[in-house]
Parts: sequence; structure tokens; C-alpha cells
Amino acid sequence: MVSGSIGERIAAYRRRRGLSQTTLAGLIGRSESWLSQVERGVRSVDRMSILLDMAKVLHVDVESLTGRPWQYAPNGGTTPADLDEVRRYFARYDHLLGEDAVPILNSASLRSLAANAHQRYQSAEYDGVVTDLPEILLAADSLHRVSGTEDRREMLLSYVSTYVVAAKLLTKMGAADLAQLAADRCANAALEADSLEAQGMAAYQVVCALLRADRPEDAESLALKMASRLATQARSDAPSLVSVAGSLWLISAVIAGRRTDRVEAYGRLDQAERLAAMLGHDANFAWTAFGPTNVAIHRVSVAAELGDAREALEVATAVDPDALPAGLNSRRAQVYLDLAWAQAQRKRDSEAILHLLEAERVAPNAIRYNVVVREMVREMLARSKRTKFTALHNLAVRAGVLD
Repeated sequence: MVSGSIGERIAAYRRRRGLSQTTLAGLIGRSESWLSQVERGVRSVDRMSILLDMAKVLHVDVESLTGRPWQYAPNGGTTPADLDEVRRYFARYDHLLGEDAVPILNSASLRSLAANAHQRYQSAEYDGVVTDLPEILLAADSLHRVSGTEDRREMLLSYVSTYVVAAKLLTKMGAADLAQLAADRCANAALEADSLEAQGMAAYQVVCALLRADRPEDAESLALKMASRLATQARSDAPSLVSVAGSLWLISAVIAGRRTDRVEAYGRLDQAERLAAMLGHDANFAWTAFGPTNVAIHRVSVAAELGDAREALEVATAVDPDALPAGLNSRRAQVYLDLAWAQAQRKRDSEAILHLLEAERVAPNAIRYNVVVREMVREMLARSKRTKFTALHNLAVRAGVLD
């Protein structure tokens, strides 16, 4: 493996492939001056997808460019040790052995249990949800396998809600295989329930799982098709349907941003904004956190995905995180994470650290389970005076970057 900084590695592998800066920059959709600055260490690579594109063009893996293990992810990375219990649960097939557990909950109780898990997830209390998840899934599966249930549709909707929060959490934790399995169980139950809203919720989780598995093309196709399908049925007296449709437009905008398609990204944000206007206020229907403020937060995120630090800082001035409903800590933290990224790209590390500290104050786990944050902290550490017990050093320890 070539040694040196990321910029030096990129330059070495580029020369090994016999490519000029102009050619490589064109192949990854960036300017020659941008690539020159990266190779000279003047600026950092501003998006994960750019590293992936470079690796493909240069015929190397991403680790060869970064010099350390790398996991592509939409958001997340560090896996808690007790996820092992969740993995063991998914490996159980008691029903094939005739060992089904007797249901201990009815549909209403299961939905209440799932709602509590959703609330804790949205408050970024990930560790607690991980601990409780096997028990919650067991309750859902045992009820699901009871034939002839009188309220079967209600049970199916409760089951979907349960596996939606499971898929969210597993995607956040980086367990792509389990996230896809959970999302698939959502989809099957949503189809049986004949609920368009539930199908949209399941589709969103499949999209997130596909992104985690590094399949952005498949994720984008599903997001767009389902968003378009739901949008035809969206109306002001169906707020959950509006919210799910809007969320699918938002994630499709982020995907477009990752492949540097500015027109598509902002066009999809506009579609989401129209649905937010139909909804009329910030809300959390179907556990989407969808509304005008979340659209505004995504405008910052899309600017960050496009690598436009100046735009991210500008559009952030229109965001009021306190306008979100209570409990949506992870959404509140996101705008501070994007602002930290923008300031770090401009090498204003003091401002970046302040934004990261604010994000940590709002949702501590939003720092530890975010791969972008850890890469940002590593870059700032490389630029800093290696003094222990500074704010950056202490943040790096809490984020899992340093021991």
C-alpha cells in the first residue's frame, strides 16, 4: 500500500494508472483545480462517494486511499457489542422446529411497545433500544405466527412498526445484512396488510438498507418509484401518507446529491417541500419527523453531499432545530453535524468543533455512531497540534477515534 496522506496516495495511484489530473477529475465529476488542491493537501476529499468513485477509477479499494479500514455507510458505523444478541435472534428459526413462543401481547400492546422503541430511537438512545430489541422482535414474531387472529390487519400494522424501528437501528449500527432482512419482513407484512402507508414505510427502510449495503442505484430507483406512487394519493387529510411520501423524496434528494446531480437533488427537495406545505406544520407522522423544518435540514445535508460548504452554511441560516417536535434529538443534531462538516472543509476547525459539541449535547450517540463525524475528527486531528486533553482530543475519544 502506498504511504502518505490521502492526497499523496491519490496522486501516486493516479500516476500509476497513467492518468492526468484533468482526466481523473473529469471521470469523478470534479474540477482539475479541486483535485490539485486535494493532492497537495490544501483541502480534503469532501464526500465519501467521491472516494468510492476514485477507488473505482484507480482500480484500488478505498482503504488504499485512506490508509485505514473504511466502511461505506449513509450514516453510522461503530457497532455496540450487544448487537450480538440481535444477530443471534435473527439466526433463530424456532417456527421451523415447531417451537413457536406463545404470544404474550395483543396487537395494541405490541404497537405501544414499538412506539416506545421509536421514541427512544429518535431521541438517539440507541444502546437501550439495541438491548431491548430481541425481546420486542420475539413478541412481534410470536403474535404474527398465530393464525386466525381476529384483528390480523391491526396486528400486521403493529408488526410493520416493530420491524421498521428494527431496520432503522440496524442500518444506523452498520449491520447491512440484518437491516435488509428486517426491511424485507416489513415489506411482506405491509403487502399482506394492504396498507399503502405501511408499504411506503417499508420501502423507506429497504432504501436505507440498500444504501448501507452500497447499492445506491437500487436504493434510488425504489425511492423514486415509491415516492411517485404515494404522491399521487397524498392529500391533507392523510398526513401519514403525506409524511412517508415526503420522506422518500428527501432520501432520494440525498442520493442525488451523493452522485453530484444538483438539478435532481434540488428538484426532489422541492417535491418534498410541496408535501410539507400540504402538511402545514412540523410533525412526526409514521415516525418520519417530516415537515417544513426537516426539509430545511435536508437542504443543508444535500449541500454537504454536493460538497458545497458555502451553500450548506447559507441554507442553514433558515433552519430552526427547536421548531421540531419534542424528542427528535437525532434530527436536531443533524444540522449541527452538517455545519461542522462545512466549517471543517473551510479549515475553520474551532467553529467545526463547536458545532460537533452542540450536536453531542443534543444527541451524544449521534457523534459516536456517525462515520462522517469520525473521518472529520481524524482530519482535524491531523491538522492540529497533537496536544492531549484539548476539546478536539476529548471529542475524538468520545467519538471512538482515539482510545
